[in-house]
Amino acid sequence: MDTYQKAGHEKVNGINMYYEIYGEGEIPLVLIHGGGSTIQSTFGRLISFLAKSGKVIAVELQAHGRTSDRDQAESFEQDAKDVSTLLNQLKITKANFLGFSNGGTTTLHIAAHHSALVNKIIVISANYQREGLIEGFYNGFGDATIDHMPAPLKTAFLAVNPDQNALQTMFEKDKQRMLDFVDLNDEDISSIKCDTLLMAADSDVIRPEHVVKMSRLITNARLVILPGLHGAMIGENLNPNVSDKTIGITAHLVETFLNQ
Repeated sequence: MDTYQKAGHEKVNGINMYYEIYGEGEIPLVLIHGGGSTIQSTFGRLISFLAKSGKVIAVELQAHGRTSDRDQAESFEQDAKDVSTLLNQLKITKANFLGFSNGGTTTLHIAAHHSALVNKIIVISANYQREGLIEGFYNGFGDATIDHMPAPLKTAFLAVNPDQNALQTMFEKDKQRMLDFVDLNDEDISSIKCDTLLMAADSDVIRPEHVVKMSRLITNARLVILPGLHGAMIGENLNPNVSDKTIGITAHLVETFLNQ
């Protein structure tokens, strides 16, 4: 992966929020990782493609990786506030956003409730309502322990934050956020007026019908469904066998959309 130009923390709404900046360009592309993840585990292979054609700012959300926790539950609404506040403190008044999985849900919250900051959004494999997840997603979810967390995600977390207690906290808070998933309503989604690229995989944990529904609700939405599993198109670390060519195709679609 490319070396970042700048990395650091900002005090944001009571947490110490970590970010990395890559590449050059006027309107940055803000990357928002998936649940249980870090910048590297979600975007480690994609950043090098995206940073060739513009400025990229990758963040880590509450309790994830190098960002500290706060004494309150995680929520997509709070994550959206945290990202918006961070950008304000970095003196960025307009940005593009690319969110994957839970990060995509956060991106939808940003577009719906912090629209003045938004130029364009790319939402990859994300739902805005609980019904968008495939049947059986929640089977046994409430009984899950950290032993059920995929090893590559645990390894990636501990590589940047070796605190086992922090890993446990992040797992519990991510799990609870999904158990308590708070739907956006159709009106929230219809309120999104920015240019939007919705992407999903045909064997995703998000139902394709849900993404199609979203594409009908957002006035300026484009829709792409690619073959593969959740995270494969971006080379997320649970998909180690994905080729660079596949990731390059995704990056090309994103860059084309941003440059239109």
